[in-house]
Amino acid sequence: MNKSFEATAARLAPAIFVVLWSTGFIGTKYVINNAEPLTYLAIRMAFVVVVMAVIAAVARPTWPDRIGVFHSAVAGILVHGFYLGGTAIAIAHSIPAGLSALIPGLQPILTSTIANRWLGERVTPLQWGGLVLGLAGVVLILHDRPLTGEAGWGWLASIVSLISITLGTLYQRRYCNRIDWRAGNLVQYVAVTIFFGIGAYMFETNVVHWNAEFVLALAWLVFALSVGSIGLLYWLIRHHAATSVASLFYLVPAVTALMAYVLFNERLDTVAIMGMAACAAAVLLVNRRG
Repeated sequence: MNKSFEATAARLAPAIFVVLWSTGFIGTKYVINNAEPLTYLAIRMAFVVVVMAVIAAVARPTWPDRIGVFHSAVAGILVHGFYLGGTAIAIAHSIPAGLSALIPGLQPILTSTIANRWLGERVTPLQWGGLVLGLAGVVLILHDRPLTGEAGWGWLASIVSLISITLGTLYQRRYCNRIDWRAGNLVQYVAVTIFFGIGAYMFETNVVHWNAEFVLALAWLVFALSVGSIGLLYWLIRHHAATSVASLFYLVPAVTALMAYVLFNERLDTVAIMGMAACAAAVLLVNRRG
């Protein structure tokens, strides 16, 4: 492959990841109109298993040993299970799509703190400044929002998403970095399909409205999100420090909010826009090297 093409692809990868990841919140709002959260996720993951099985059958990757299978399953439950489950439940509890990305947007703060101790990555004072600036930006975006009642359960689910995606990203980097992504992802998706299937059976009615809105949104979430953005996320984890990868999540609330404003007419006020600008500046600072 041409080196200039590889270099260009490497530069574009973070931006593509942010856009794809942001569409996950938008797509979830569409599917939640037609199915309960865990039921929809069980269906989504079952389709993803089929897609990844086809990819693995064609590519014939090296399969992990028993320990690798265990680590992949744990990473899958964290990255896909509790993160996606928390996000879907938050949206189902009336948290707007543009705001459901806010609490997980705090991931860089939590990631940098843990990475500094667990992975031995050095976080520079400039990067710490960027992380704090990003936190301030998220606080600005969160201003004047209801945090109690049904919305309170939604925010709680978002906090679960924050913790799980943080731990899952770090766990993936530490224990799954050398596992072929095709084999590892297939193991992860099988584990999380079982996880969501049990949850849907125990806690939901499993009613699904198979209309065009649900099918199209589900197809996007399967191919663009579960295959495309997750594969890209793991590529970024392999090639960048955990703190730098996590800092990309600061941009997700802003991009999601812009999409939600266009598609759902969700409110964007001046203070929230200032918060988005602070988040963008934070990403630049956190990703500076040296």
